[in-house]
Amino acid sequence: MGVGVFVWLIFGKQEYAGAGWLLLVIGWTDWVDGYLARRLNQVSELGKLLDPLADRLAIATAVIGGMFVGVIPLVLGIAIALREVAVGIGTIFVAAKGGKIEVRWLGKLATFILYGAIPAFYVAQGTFIPTVFLVIAWVLGVIGLVLYWWVAGLYARDLAAR
Repeated sequence: MGVGVFVWLIFGKQEYAGAGWLLLVIGWTDWVDGYLARRLNQVSELGKLLDPLADRLAIATAVIGGMFVGVIPLVLGIAIALREVAVGIGTIFVAAKGGKIEVRWLGKLATFILYGAIPAFYVAQGTFIPTVFLVIAWVLGVIGLVLYWWVAGLYARDLAAR
């Protein structure tokens, strides 16, 4: 539901800063949910499958939508999208063979950082200290992207070892 409201904010209302704040809430609640599931020993196989898919949906929607409306810089957005496609293809390849890719802590960290960067690009479109949010967006975006691709390389190495 949150992703649907997010899409409505960027395309229906052109309220980019509000969409950014909502995306930040979506990301943080996702992180808290995962943390609590692990901490309370309530991790399920279905959750292990659906949580990364929900993460990818939220990030893909925010990045593609943001590139479309000019909020997310193309160089960053395309690099994120290409990584998502590469990891998605690898995941399908492994699943077709009856396996699964184990999520890495570093991948979670990269996603967490990007969940800060991407909303910051949106919030920078508002009137509340936009320059500060734009600097935060770029710093987190570059760090998150480097980690994102680093982990993709680790996943590729895992695939090659199979």
